[in-house]
Amino acid sequence: MKSMDREIRAEVLRRLESDYGLRPVTGTHYLRKGECPACGKRELYSRQDEPWFIKCGREKNCGQQWHVKEIYEDLFDDWSKRAPSTEQDPKATAMAYLQFARGFDLGLIGGWFTQENYWDRQTSAGSATVRFALEHGGYWERLIDRPHRFGKMKARFAPGQSPRGYWWCPPSVDLLAVDELWIVEGIFDCIALLHHGIAAVSAMSSAYYPEESLKALVRQRADAGQKLPKLVWALDNEPGAHRYTRKHARLARELGFRCEAAQIPQRDRKADWNDLHQRWQFIDDAEKRTEQIERDLKEARHHGALLLAESAAEKGALMYEWREHHEFHFVYERRLYWWKLDLEKLNKAVQTLRDSDHSEDRSLTDRQLRDKALRQCGAVVEIANCSFQALYYLRNEVTDEAWFYFRIDLPNDTTERSAFTAGQVVAASEFKKRLAHAGKGAIFTGSGGQLDRIMKEQLNNIKSVETIDFIGYSKNHGAYVFGDLAVRGGIVEKANDEDYFEFGKLRLKTLQKSIRLELAVSDEGYRREWLDWLWTCFGPKGVIALAFWFGSLFAEQIRAEFQSFPFLEVTGEAGAGKSTLLMFLWKLFGRPDEEGKDPSKMSKAGLRRWLAQVSGMPLVMLEADRSDVAGSGHGKAFDWDEFKPMFNGGSLGVTGVKTAGNETHEPPFRGTLVMSQNAAVQASEAIMTRIVKLHFVRPEVTSTSRAAADNLNHLSAREVSHFLLMAVKKEGAVLELFRERVKVHETTLRGLQQIRVERIIKNHAQMMALVDALRLIVPLTDHQLASVQQTLMGMALERQAAINADHPQVAEFWEVYEYLESLGDGPMVNHSKKDELIAINLNEFCERAAEHRQKLADVNTLRDLLRESRRHKLIEANKSVDSAVRAHWNLKNPLNQRCTTVKCWVFKK
Repeated sequence: MKSMDREIRAEVLRRLESDYGLRPVTGTHYLRKGECPACGKRELYSRQDEPWFIKCGREKNCGQQWHVKEIYEDLFDDWSKRAPSTEQDPKATAMAYLQFARGFDLGLIGGWFTQENYWDRQTSAGSATVRFALEHGGYWERLIDRPHRFGKMKARFAPGQSPRGYWWCPPSVDLLAVDELWIVEGIFDCIALLHHGIAAVSAMSSAYYPEESLKALVRQRADAGQKLPKLVWALDNEPGAHRYTRKHARLARELGFRCEAAQIPQRDRKADWNDLHQRWQFIDDAEKRTEQIERDLKEARHHGALLLAESAAEKGALMYEWREHHEFHFVYERRLYWWKLDLEKLNKAVQTLRDSDHSEDRSLTDRQLRDKALRQCGAVVEIANCSFQALYYLRNEVTDEAWFYFRIDLPNDTTERSAFTAGQVVAASEFKKRLAHAGKGAIFTGSGGQLDRIMKEQLNNIKSVETIDFIGYSKNHGAYVFGDLAVRGGIVEKANDEDYFEFGKLRLKTLQKSIRLELAVSDEGYRREWLDWLWTCFGPKGVIALAFWFGSLFAEQIRAEFQSFPFLEVTGEAGAGKSTLLMFLWKLFGRPDEEGKDPSKMSKAGLRRWLAQVSGMPLVMLEADRSDVAGSGHGKAFDWDEFKPMFNGGSLGVTGVKTAGNETHEPPFRGTLVMSQNAAVQASEAIMTRIVKLHFVRPEVTSTSRAAADNLNHLSAREVSHFLLMAVKKEGAVLELFRERVKVHETTLRGLQQIRVERIIKNHAQMMALVDALRLIVPLTDHQLASVQQTLMGMALERQAAINADHPQVAEFWEVYEYLESLGDGPMVNHSKKDELIAINLNEFCERAAEHRQKLADVNTLRDLLRESRRHKLIEANKSVDSAVRAHWNLKNPLNQRCTTVKCWVFKK
């Protein structure tokens, strides 16, 4: 076993004790009493001197083992730091990687490789590489310094070079001397087998058939008068490679080769030949190690034989011979079969065929005779015109709902994936219905008992996947999930073949399917000129709206640290371009044809669900407080005060959960709020101070601005949506700069004595800091930045003034009041007999104003607006008042007396 680096060993031991509870056993080299992550029993053990593996001691019931580089990948992925190269030892890093990360004997492969370097322009990152020259030009190299930085690219070929048609043959393998030649995918797999006396070559990819190398071997063997070696196709055990294994074996047989296959069983996680090599090294006892190697190779050959079986009957017979189970299910050519062996019937069928007078039966080989007998005696029966596999278990902890996620493989080489409930997997009738629906006509014809046995096997120790019911940023997992893409720690990941994301030990999946994003993964085709067009059309205010969209991606993080994130109000004249702006900003987030939703057209439950669909994204409310809805009686008035908790990411409301207990569901607000309408938002001071307001006026259109607007409208989401990934990939840098700049801007705004409300300072300082951070993603010039920051300072002053002043229609109301009061020698509309109060009957007031041709808002609008009057504060609405106006009337008209009690709105002067 290779020695572990001293510093790495110390950190591994510390983590094993902390994470698994492993403790050293006095007088031995072992750590024991750890909790197994697979079965949960405290029988996990490892070596104290060389802790390369952890393994469960329950050999029969569990026996799982893990290499420490699988568990603590961060300790083994920066080899230039661990083993820096020097002038005296230029291959030091590569040698350390091959020895400690791959478990190779450097004496065996010393001169086969070189150490090189790779630089990635897109990520501005570099890595040392281990490079192997290829026989027909070019090279293959493995990136060894934090390869996760480069996404899925862990290795690469020489640019413009392809190894297709040729294998990589180790210098130590004499192709004229071998009787059996293994063909594997990777160079490291090939080297791993060489350590155990197995002659192997690398095809470089499962898709590459080494035709030229095989033909050359045929010629060389013919020239030497030797027969061809047996080929063992030992490609990776995955669906794509299965198809190539069968294809390559068929083509090689046409060249005269005898072919077998070997497949490593993939149980809880993927394993290749290099992984097996390192597991074998973990076994100290040489005799036990040899036994384990023989056992693993024998099992791999068995699974390879199953893969190359020429009929369902042959595959069933091979499985029976391996386990001697008389009844089981299996898959052949993407169809599900059931094996049930009746030995008496089989023997009779074989004897009948042997005694047959048909020449066709007499010419059958023993295997063909057995296969035909098996079919005749009904040992192999098709029970589904597809195959299905339970992949993982999903559970929503809040609603106590759960599903089993299945892969359904159809014979036409298509694959469907769908969730089944517990009730659908335990009842054959329900399973058949769901399978037919999810599998587009897939039919299960087996019995309930057969289904029970299949499910018992597939659901045993099935892995679990955590779920979220929204798209965007998941605070609990520190990851952005956008449908089939996710970003965590600046690394973009695609959903795996089983439709979930793997981040180390974390498995994550979103259940939200109603929002589809069109995101460009790479910057190829990204139209950077959109920023110039946006500036031409909307100037500084367009960039402020962009900064709000950009900042929304980090709203959860900002609220967690600063306890708030502002609301955005977008108002303006008709034709000012609000819709153009909003629809373009949505394209940056991969949502074409999106503008917003009208909440007055939603039910309360629908609104709550809509607000909970996204995290770290804006929710745009269109024309939410229209006056015709507020008082017409045809719709409910919209109360902005209901949204106050969203400022701090508070609750969207409480709903009951359908359980036997008293559980409730109280989702937080994870997005950001945008209010877009023509009229200004009218709300309480508490709401008004939470708002950053953008007001757009109808522009003076020029040919340049018209062309810029057309360009923004014609851009597709695919051409600009890479902006979203660029932003979230720099999450750490954005938040660091935000923290630094928000303090500076708060100090600047507090220096403006006109601004007295702290919340206004905080909101606008956050927006100014987000504009600073925006420059990490888009190239704002110094002039543009200064203009935008100056605009935001002006917006902060305007917001303070808006808090201080009455709404224009309220100010107009009080002007009309003073005018009407000045018309007579006594009170005209003020019914109060107290000098410090004003009492107004609104209907009578509007009537008097109309008589004197004074313009006022309608009475329903006034009822809403006057509650927030600042010039004269409202004390009480609809209070019975002893009227000074009526008393004055009665005094002047003794013969026409009026009741002096009037319902009034009472204000304090």
